[in-house]
Amino acid sequence: VQLQASGGGLVQAGGSLRLSCAASGFAFGDYGMGWFRQASGEEREFVATLTWSGSSTYYADSVNGRFTISRDNAKRMIYLHMRNLKPEDTAVYYCAAENRLATKNKYNHHYWGQGTQVTVSS
Repeated sequence: VQLQASGGGLVQAGGSLRLSCAASGFAFGDYGMGWFRQASGEEREFVATLTWSGSSTYYADSVNGRFTISRDNAKRMIYLHMRNLKPEDTAVYYCAAENRLATKNKYNHHYWGQGTQVTVSS
């Protein structure tokens, strides 16, 4: 099983980034997929998730309206398009897989990627 996140970097406040996550080694189409983030010294927190079909999406209040999660099952990829970035969005972003469901609970997620750093300067 592998989840490979990419696309992080340094961006100014108000800017945009798109994160990608490539999945392999498991039945991708059966899994809800999510993004979580962890700022330095903080706990890992929920960002966004979507169901196996991509028909339902859920967002943390702090990113709702600015971030968009999507997936391409044929390519075994998920994405997080981040707009109007703020310094408080600075964190390591992780993609994660949850069998059959799409919840905000990090403990329900079975597989995790290695993370990609996003830094937003003010």
